[in-house]
Amino acid sequence: MRVTWFGQAAMRFEGAKLTVICDPYTPDVLGYPEITEQADVVLTSSDDDSAHCRSDLIGGRPVCCNALDIAGDGQGEGNVGGLPVRAIAAEEWEHHPRGVANQNAMYRFRLDGIEVAHMGDVGNALDEEQIAFFEGVDVLCALTGGPPTIRLPDLMHMIHRVRPRLVIPIHFRTLAYRPANIQWITDFLPHFREDAIDFAFGPHAELTPESLPAPTRVLVMDHLR
Repeated sequence: MRVTWFGQAAMRFEGAKLTVICDPYTPDVLGYPEITEQADVVLTSSDDDSAHCRSDLIGGRPVCCNALDIAGDGQGEGNVGGLPVRAIAAEEWEHHPRGVANQNAMYRFRLDGIEVAHMGDVGNALDEEQIAFFEGVDVLCALTGGPPTIRLPDLMHMIHRVRPRLVIPIHFRTLAYRPANIQWITDFLPHFREDAIDFAFGPHAELTPESLPAPTRVLVMDHLR
């Protein structure tokens, strides 16, 4: 499986038979480049956040789904273009700069034998049901920039509980997108031993079930340029 980080929370997972793009953004809003790659399936954590919901900008003829439609007010399961997806409802930070805490969803799917989870745009500490939702995950796309998404101590509480095999940091401050209220990746990495951190030195990585580490390691990717 080939993994690409576009920037913010936008990811692409290219499997043998299906390609999935998660939480595509509006380029003009964030300063990251236009996403030109196509996909079979596009998953978004909401349908009202321009930094997470722009499935309409993805080329080709993808099957698009707002994961919140699967989650409803709790948890749910669905099939999106042949991809089984599970989702659970969440909320943004109650003190969000937009002045309102909108609902969104966290979601997970299995591709090429790898369990992938995306944290959407959650802004609060996770409750027991939400933590349990991530049990058995191999690859966690983790929101690591702090508020208005989940605070780092609350994120680490979940990671220590569920022990994903690989954590890929997303949604942190970069030179392309650097609002003062979002933290740099250097605020997240000290929560791990130095020998548990790898760097992709680019926006792509290749993963197989056999290559996934245990215990948990962190893979820091550069955003697509």
